[in-house]
Amino acid sequence: MTALTESLLVHASRNLPRYTSYPTALAFQPAPDDALTRDWLGAIRPTDALSIYVHVPFCERLCWYCGCHTSVPNGYDRIADFLGRLAREMDLWSAALPPHAGAAHVHFGGGSPNSLATADFTDLMATIGRRFRLRPGAEVAVELDPGHLDPDFARGLGAAGVTRASLGVQTFDPEVQRRVNRIQPFERVQAAVDDIRRGGVEAINFDMMYGLPGQTPDNVAASLTTALSLVPDRVALFGYAHVPWMKRHQAMIPAEDLADVAGRWSQAEAAESVLLAHGYVRIGMDHFAHPGDPMAAQLTDGRLRRNFQGYTDDPAAVLIGLGPSAISACPEGYAQNASRVDQWAAALERGRLPVSRQLATTGEDRLRGAVIERLMCDLEVDVGSVCLAHGCAAGALDDGLNMARALMADGLCAVSARQIRVSPGLSRLARVVAACFDQRPAPPSARYSLAI
Repeated sequence: MTALTESLLVHASRNLPRYTSYPTALAFQPAPDDALTRDWLGAIRPTDALSIYVHVPFCERLCWYCGCHTSVPNGYDRIADFLGRLAREMDLWSAALPPHAGAAHVHFGGGSPNSLATADFTDLMATIGRRFRLRPGAEVAVELDPGHLDPDFARGLGAAGVTRASLGVQTFDPEVQRRVNRIQPFERVQAAVDDIRRGGVEAINFDMMYGLPGQTPDNVAASLTTALSLVPDRVALFGYAHVPWMKRHQAMIPAEDLADVAGRWSQAEAAESVLLAHGYVRIGMDHFAHPGDPMAAQLTDGRLRRNFQGYTDDPAAVLIGLGPSAISACPEGYAQNASRVDQWAAALERGRLPVSRQLATTGEDRLRGAVIERLMCDLEVDVGSVCLAHGCAAGALDDGLNMARALMADGLCAVSARQIRVSPGLSRLARVVAACFDQRPAPPSARYSLAI
């Protein structure tokens, strides 16, 4: 357990990016057309593998804590229309790609991908395989809402090609569930896990949360203990981000019902204690995995990555984002699809990749991004070595190192020569250290979530 000192409280109270990319999505600019994205795609080499992300923007219910791009369809017609347009989008991306090494990783997010009918999900998987040439042994991961998971859908995942399922559990406390409009008893989650495993998908992740209304260190720890009885392979532990100015439905959660920063710290400590006591390995700032899980191996080997889905063992340098709000990433920059379904659909009708925002990265962006990624993944980095690997002088980022040295007095990190290490027990504040290397000023309207 790490005591929350006054100086650590100041840092934990900062509002900072989660650094799932650098520069962050708030730096993206309006895209006049898809020409720049097509130029980036044209630079893909025959040996480059792809990663595919599919955003399904629908849920059976709207949970009040949710920060995702989603809506309740109120019938299947909107979903069927979306699937038709998604097929068109896959055609456009596929046609724009030069020869490549196939898709090594597919991730379905949302929303809730299990809002699709079982047959439609199976057909979608087949279409992805045809359009992007799924490689043998590719990981196919799908996010699921266990509270509305049809048993037939769950049991059919393995046959459809899914290899990993991620369940949004969040909490098992009935009162907390009521306060965030996500009622899902343990028995329902247990049945979902059983059905998924029965269908041949052995790798299962849980998303858990702290900082929700009504949560305490005790009920957070109890929820984690209950969750681990189902033996998930990975657990992501997220702090609730209260951003009602971005997600209006979060106004259903009164701010006065939320724990303060010290309370959030205690809840995170309680959750982490349970996970570590059960033998899980800490991954970055908020993930945990069984020692035998591929992500733990990637951490040991220094090959862990961070992208818009969080921590990943996906090595692909090119990410193709499909669906409204999805983000694509190439070595040259980022491109984000229109978030509104009608605008996304209108671009497809015109035969355009539905890109609405983009950012071409500079060499300095890529250098700083590499340092930030290693800090976020490994909790340590040899800054000088990264600079040299990028063709820069070893001292190219000494400005960031000097900022990191200033954090040493507060115990956040250790700096020796040009090497930085986040202090033991403070991995959840890794982004405070990573921010030392962020030289992209946030837009005036930017409002990030709490660092804890």
